[in-house]
Formats: sequence, structure tokens, C-alpha cells
Amino acid sequence: MLRALIFDVDGTLAETEELHRQAFNDTFREFGLPWDWDPELYRHLLEVAGGKERMLAHAAARPPGEQAMVRAMVVEMHAWKTRRYGQLVEAGRLTYRPGVVDLLREARDAGVALAVATTTSLPNVRGLLRHTPADLPGGVVPEGWFAVLAAGDVVRAKKPAPDIYHLALAELGVDAGDAVAFEDSRNGLAAALAAGIPTLVTPSAWVRPFDAAGALAVVESLHGMRLETLRDLRTAPARAVGR
Repeated sequence: MLRALIFDVDGTLAETEELHRQAFNDTFREFGLPWDWDPELYRHLLEVAGGKERMLAHAAARPPGEQAMVRAMVVEMHAWKTRRYGQLVEAGRLTYRPGVVDLLREARDAGVALAVATTTSLPNVRGLLRHTPADLPGGVVPEGWFAVLAAGDVVRAKKPAPDIYHLALAELGVDAGDAVAFEDSRNGLAAALAAGIPTLVTPSAWVRPFDAAGALAVVESLHGMRLETLRDLRTAPARAVGR
């Protein structure tokens, strides 16, 4: 029985990473760091889950003075980056990926619970929902559509650990086998599968190609995806769809 859909956010609900990249670079300038993450470098750094963790990973290969500064100020830097990203989102510069809003609406109408399970911060999730246009009454996807917003540092370990999915399932009151997760990355897929959740992969433009073994399917987008299709995929061998 399909009782819940659980979505990653960055790269899955919307292509957010260019705004995140801009916000990181604005942060580095604000704090006087001579860093500039170009798209290729940022694509590589996305293999590290979490903004603070990403900055610390990059700092590890930098001169000792920069390492020390980032270790001492990473929390403050990440808070500044989150605020800057929020400003960019508020400017209405995001769009939902194809098919996302239609699937959310169908699930809502059918009584299938919706949830978010993400390493990004809760303010980032709420900002996306409030300011990303959607073809719905009110012009946005209401936050109230989501029964659970499991986000940020509310769990000990980030993806690829399954902790954020375990939390979402517990708050939903749903067994893993009665849900479908939606992910765009290797770490996200690993986290959802480790939690026992059947997972559909919709690779982000920012994610380097990866082995999606174990996924229900790999699709270019959620365009045309229906609940009936998800139910069928859960009972069929894993395969690629729309590739």
C-alpha cells in the first residue's frame, strides 16, 4: 500500500544548487576568504552532504590559516550563507522541476501523505515553498501540504546515513515499505535505501553520473509521473524509465 511520498529538496523538488553556489561565494567574500567555487568544483563538492561539512571539506586542502578560520567560524558562516540563500530564493529565482507540482497535487488529493527528508536547513525548505511559483491557487505549494518537514541538523548523521529518513518515517507513522522516496544523488539514494524505502531517482543537472543500483527507476524528471505508475514500479524489477 502506498501511504507516503518523501522528497529530498535540493535538486529533487527544484534545481537549487546554482543559488546555493552563489550564496556560498557571497559568504566567502563577506568573511574575507579567497575562495570562489566555480560550477565544476561545486559539482564535486556536492558529494559532501551538508553546507558546513562542505566548507570544512574544502578547507582541509587549504592553507593552515584558512583551515583554522573556517573551523572556528563555520557555524557563523553557514548561518550567513543560509540568510543569503534565502534572499536569493525570495527574489523568485527558483522553479519546481517538471512534474513535481502535479505529483504533489495528485498525492494530496488521494490522501497520500507528503514529507520532506533533506540535509538542507528548515528555513531553506520553508523559503522554497513560500517563494517558488506553482500553478496552484495561491501561486505556491502550501507548507501545510507536508505532514513532515525533516530537515537540517535534527539528526546526528546526514545522508548517506539513513537517520533523516528514519525520522520522517517515525513522524509520519508509516512503514518504510509503504512509502516512496525521491532523490537526485548518490548520497540521497544510499540514505533512502538504507532506511528500507523504495526510491525513485531523478538526477539533478548538478550531480555527476552515479550507479543507481537498487532504485525503483531512474527518470529524467517527474513529468507525467502518477501514483499509479509508482505503485506499478514498486512491484516491478528496477529499470530505467524515460532515458
